Amino acid sequence: MADQRRLTKQRADGATLLIFYLLALLVVPARFTIAFVPITLPPALFVALCLAVLWFAAHLVDHLSIAKGRNAVRTLLAVYVVLHLMTYAIATRRYLPADELSVSDSALVRIVAMAALAVFVCDAVRTRDRLDRMLRVMVGCLTFGAFVGLIQFGLGLDLASYVTLPGLRVQDNGYSALESRSIFFRPAGTVNHPIEFGLVCVLGVPFAAHFVFQAKDRGEPQGRWWAALSLLSLMSILSLSRTAIIGLVVTGIVLGVLLPRKRGLPLLGVGAVFLGGASAVVPGLFGTVTSMFSNIEDDPSFQGRTKDYDGAWLEIAKHPWLGRGFGTFLPSKYTILDNQYLLTMIENGYLGLLAFVLLFIGGIFAALRARALSKDEDIRGIAVCLVGAMLTSALGAATFDSLSFSVATGLTFLLIGTSGALLRIAKQEASARAKPADQVVPGRG
Repeated sequence: MADQRRLTKQRADGATLLIFYLLALLVVPARFTIAFVPITLPPALFVALCLAVLWFAAHLVDHLSIAKGRNAVRTLLAVYVVLHLMTYAIATRRYLPADELSVSDSALVRIVAMAALAVFVCDAVRTRDRLDRMLRVMVGCLTFGAFVGLIQFGLGLDLASYVTLPGLRVQDNGYSALESRSIFFRPAGTVNHPIEFGLVCVLGVPFAAHFVFQAKDRGEPQGRWWAALSLLSLMSILSLSRTAIIGLVVTGIVLGVLLPRKRGLPLLGVGAVFLGGASAVVPGLFGTVTSMFSNIEDDPSFQGRTKDYDGAWLEIAKHPWLGRGFGTFLPSKYTILDNQYLLTMIENGYLGLLAFVLLFIGGIFAALRARALSKDEDIRGIAVCLVGAMLTSALGAATFDSLSFSVATGLTFLLIGTSGALLRIAKQEASARAKPADQVVPGRG
């Protein structure tokens, strides 16, 4: 029996498969695509499509331990996909130029795969320990990418450009791996762009902090988690991205407010000391970061982001409810629109925007509901991390076209699905706590 239990515990499950997805998303450089297919198919997207097939197959049987039944996050994901399908149907019913139709086809595949990924996380990660393992691997992969970014920032050397992998080819995405701002290189790590790099680093910060506290509570070594937290925080700043700086502030506020005082206040203190130390170690960093906000009206980057807003509203007025088609507003043909909410209104209309916003609201609601239901400090801590990550991702979508960047999109949908999985786990825990009380004989309890 002991051997059988050990074999059962070691059996691969949904969390194991998601680890492969995280490796493909965060460790394999984002510029790689699969060489032997006629469309642009990154390895992470291929894994997500495989997970979609496995999720569907698993729901046809009853013995694979995949969760079934309603879940708020899964319902919102279904609504999001249905609205995308409606937009695609209307857009392809009228004439679309060949280049826009081709991108629309691949964009639909991508968004369905991302929604399926989130649903797979929601249904296939069934226990706190397995969720914990998946998030630990996520932090580890993000730390690896942050280390690559540190080398880029400090030495001007892009390690990712030296990587070659069999069966994969490099896709030119039009971005330079080493941009510059002021006197500094802007790192991109293993992703496509410094803005995306800064955002994904920030998304990892609250989870690294959570594992620091978890290791302390369990009496385990804390060094690796402190290293991960420090590196992710540092590279969030060194990305020289307003999106990342705002995300760090939002994350700090959420952790300071929602975590217990014995954790939140020391963490904010450590963060303040860390920011001071980073400014001292990297001369000129503080001035560069503050100038990004103090002279924002005169910044060509900011002006370039906002000058196209009037034209965007004209495009929205042409197809207000379901949009002109997801992926059809090509930056090479029209303009780069650094605001995902405006871009969503153009491509998916007001209904598509509502569905997109509801994904973030649903993820935050699920995390807060799990926090309210659970008595487990680990579950409550993960819930706070998810609230911070969802708010950061939602604000980030207002500063760049986040759904056009594969790593930011993949990580966001993974965390949305994680919120749904955490809510399931918290409900199971609450049900297990209530069950003994329900079985008490009246008059004897």
